Amino acid sequence: MNRAVIGLGSNIDASANMDRAVELLKEQFSVVKVSRWMQTQPIGITNQPIFFNGALVLETTLELNLLETALKDIENRMGRDRTRPKFGPREIDLDVILWNGKVVDEDYYTRDFLQILVKEVL
Repeated sequence: MNRAVIGLGSNIDASANMDRAVELLKEQFSVVKVSRWMQTQPIGITNQPIFFNGALVLETTLELNLLETALKDIENRMGRDRTRPKFGPREIDLDVILWNGKVVDEDYYTRDFLQILVKEVL
């Protein structure tokens, strides 16, 4: 069994989209623990609504690349518009932060809120 920490983020109908993402993840995976939602300022493009961010731990038999594909599928099902700029508004963003205890997303090292939220669920 593989264990992953997933980072969640949204700034479009943020609270509802974050809750919906957790529901969809629970349909496919064993979700072990979910952090609180933390409000954060946008990075890069600052003229947009604040973000809600969170983290959760899930267990899966999938390998990392297949988990990432499943996360992108959930984003797509939730209406994520991939034509927007990289740091623009989003319905939902789901990223693998830790995979079996190892950091696999370099943003972990530069975003304090990620470190705080990951610690909440470990």
